[in-house]
Amino acid sequence: MSTLTDPALHRKGLLITAIGGLALSFDIPLIRSSNGDVWSILAARSFATFLVALAVWTFLRFAVRRPIPLVPGRIGLVAGILYGINSLTFVLAVFNTSTANVVFILAFTSMFAAILSWIFLGERPSNATLLTMGAMVAGVALIVHDGFASGNIFGDLMAASSALLLASAITISRRSGHAMGLVPLVTAIFPGTIALLLIPAGGLEIARPGFILFNGLVMIPLAFFCLATGPRYLSAPEVGMFYLLETVLAPIWVWIIFAETPSSQTVVGGSILIAALLAHSLWQMRSKSKAVRAADAAAEFPFTG
Repeated sequence: MSTLTDPALHRKGLLITAIGGLALSFDIPLIRSSNGDVWSILAARSFATFLVALAVWTFLRFAVRRPIPLVPGRIGLVAGILYGINSLTFVLAVFNTSTANVVFILAFTSMFAAILSWIFLGERPSNATLLTMGAMVAGVALIVHDGFASGNIFGDLMAASSALLLASAITISRRSGHAMGLVPLVTAIFPGTIALLLIPAGGLEIARPGFILFNGLVMIPLAFFCLATGPRYLSAPEVGMFYLLETVLAPIWVWIIFAETPSSQTVVGGSILIAALLAHSLWQMRSKSKAVRAADAAAEFPFTG
């Protein structure tokens, strides 16, 4: 029985991946709660994440005797640079537009990845995926149009850049076939170093540093670890659905904590995005389930038909 059909392993995968998606949803609220200068926040968050990566790598190498590369070769370095620039554009987006705009635009990452896979890996999206892309483009267009009206266009463009950079890094990782689990954590040192050069003359300006340190040392590593582990037990569409937890929950946490209410146009655009992604993920899950059942049946009764 495969891991995708074993109920116990499937439940384990659901729990692990749900924890990852939930942890990721607190990223923006913790950044906002730390109340600091953008470059100070980026430096503290990045170096904290980098230290966790070094600690995990050291533990695996010397305690568990399981050596793994921090950055697997030149292709890993390219992916890492993309992840690093993504961290920079993400934090700039958080400081220059609303939380709802950031997470809704970032939801387009999966569609960017589908387009890049089509161009560079020859993996043509299904007709259902193409229809979903069309709906998502309409949703993002509404949000960006609202950004023009509210003066948040720079932040919206940074969020869109972040989605494209993340999709590019994922595509490169898939093409390489190397283990990239530590790459986004290790290469956080790149945006952290840039941020150190740009911090105010008086040093780090963070009113409540505990929030950003908790984010960089605990929540971000936990989120990446769980979401990277999920595909061992779940299909890719199921894992993708848990990334939607940030899209749905982050604006709610910010609304509760900071009373930041998204505009009606952003809500409409975001609702289109979530509905399109949810429908697409459910369709993929159903198709995957049918394929797995057919494969299991063929393995059980190989001489029928």
